[in-house]
Amino acid sequence: MVRQSVEARMEGKIRCDACPVMCYIAEGRAGACDRYANHEGELVRLDPFTVLQAATESDGQVVPFLELEAGEWDGDILRTARPFITAIGAGTTYPDYKPAPFIVAQSYDDVDMVTVVTEGIFSYCGAKVKIDTDRYLGAETAAVRVEGEPIGHVTTAEYGSQMLSLGGVHHLTGGGKKEGRVTCDALLRLCNREAVEVTIDGGADVVLQAGKPPIVNGVTEQLMRVGCGSAAIGMFAKQWHGLVDEVVVVDDHITGVLSEHQAGKVLGVEPTGIKILGRKSTPGRYFRVAEPGTGWGGTNIEDPLTILGPWRAPARPGLTLLMVSTTGEQWGYFALDDDLMPVPASLPENLRTSVERIAENCEPSVTSVLFMGGAGGSLRAGVTENPVRLTRSVREAVTRVTCGGAECYVWPGGGITFMADVTEMPSNAFGYVPTPALVAPIEFTLRLSDYKALGGHMETVRRVEEIEGEIERRLSVKRDR
Repeated sequence: MVRQSVEARMEGKIRCDACPVMCYIAEGRAGACDRYANHEGELVRLDPFTVLQAATESDGQVVPFLELEAGEWDGDILRTARPFITAIGAGTTYPDYKPAPFIVAQSYDDVDMVTVVTEGIFSYCGAKVKIDTDRYLGAETAAVRVEGEPIGHVTTAEYGSQMLSLGGVHHLTGGGKKEGRVTCDALLRLCNREAVEVTIDGGADVVLQAGKPPIVNGVTEQLMRVGCGSAAIGMFAKQWHGLVDEVVVVDDHITGVLSEHQAGKVLGVEPTGIKILGRKSTPGRYFRVAEPGTGWGGTNIEDPLTILGPWRAPARPGLTLLMVSTTGEQWGYFALDDDLMPVPASLPENLRTSVERIAENCEPSVTSVLFMGGAGGSLRAGVTENPVRLTRSVREAVTRVTCGGAECYVWPGGGITFMADVTEMPSNAFGYVPTPALVAPIEFTLRLSDYKALGGHMETVRRVEEIEGEIERRLSVKRDR
């Protein structure tokens, strides 16, 4: 795809104005970003301009471009049954005095829609990474590093997942030159669904890749916990009742004890005299039975018996005990001897079923990467001459924001701050400029009449039929009939 806006030339080179670096590019060479090149004196975009097209779930076939049935408009701005123009490969608005590269109109049942696309240059951007594991990765606020450079930090854990906040303007441009370069490269690879190895201060080495299981200290994670120890007691108490005298579900957050838990009380489970070495919260629920780690239930223990104190009355010889982790991956079965000491025993088959049921109810461990960017700046000028109107239109849900065709969550409050799941986007949707900053696709979709009222660049609106020859990549998106 050829950009027409570059006129500057020097000694056979042409000057690219797609970002603030303003490279001079010789014939047959690419600029510093590897996104634009000089081809026979013209500046060309190296990544393909991409359109998403619908395919039915039953046959998986791509519906021919411009031959999709319109049907009655149901208020779906994206119209998943129509070809959707993404910003991938479209080019940027930089310098931002000019309209977006593509402003494309389509009609459905007398409803004229317009999609404005551009590849935004984002210094204010990063990635929120959700890692489904109870393994201890590092303390909150601990630095996350690549090649020794800080690129983000550990943030608050969520239920069954550890969370990282990576990137951001202070790492991209506020630190040293290497920090910015390494941060930009790591973000680019993560957002393009490539593997990135990070090291967390005082914690683990983790390989992150969107849509793939995390690898923690060289071990690939398999399962996300079914719940905390207390939740596991509640879910499986009936399945344990009558088969074992006591159950302890070991968890870094809340360790559950069947006989003391309300679920056990309701079922009539008798007290066992067990003592847990932790901070009691409410009956059958204990905090801090061990330190965080990569062992049982996200603790640092490998022997579950270390969290038990001396057994008390009414403990008795022969009393049976099942200890299990919140994923069912670790378990131990014991019986008390004459000295009330737990001795390993063979796990009965009927209890094995319950342990396997815990694992069955665990979801696969996966790494999720959400790109987060602030689009409240000058790229709005590519949509309208009065940028604040675009912000208000998004806030009022008149304009729909997508990122490479993926659904976005737009944060409340001022500006256009959005998040999108990178696995919902086509491959290689992201690029970079060596300022450093990420280049991310962003699309604004609304009714054509609303776009006109917005003060949009109506003189540059093109019909979808007019850009047929400029589309270089078509991707199918499955949908139900």
